[in-house]
Amino acid sequence: MKERISGLVDSKIKEFNVFVDDAFVEKVEGKDVLNIVLDSEEVIDLDKITECSRVINEELDKQEKLLEDIYEVDIYSKEKGGEDE
Repeated sequence: MKERISGLVDSKIKEFNVFVDDAFVEKVEGKDVLNIVLDSEEVIDLDKITECSRVINEELDKQEKLLEDIYEVDIYSKEKGGEDE
């Protein structure tokens, strides 16, 4: 799933210095949820997540077959931190 989502949106969100780190479907309360995890070399603030979500949702809306069984799409940033923190 990660490769499919990355192929659709990475070129569209690169202007925000963000890329798809992971994308996977999980069952939540019996419904399929598509999780898209974004990452960057810099901190991803809420405004950037919002802008990226708009772009990603526009691209996903064009992919009816891909989202056929998906109940919800959740887009969020990868948690930052390291062993020294």
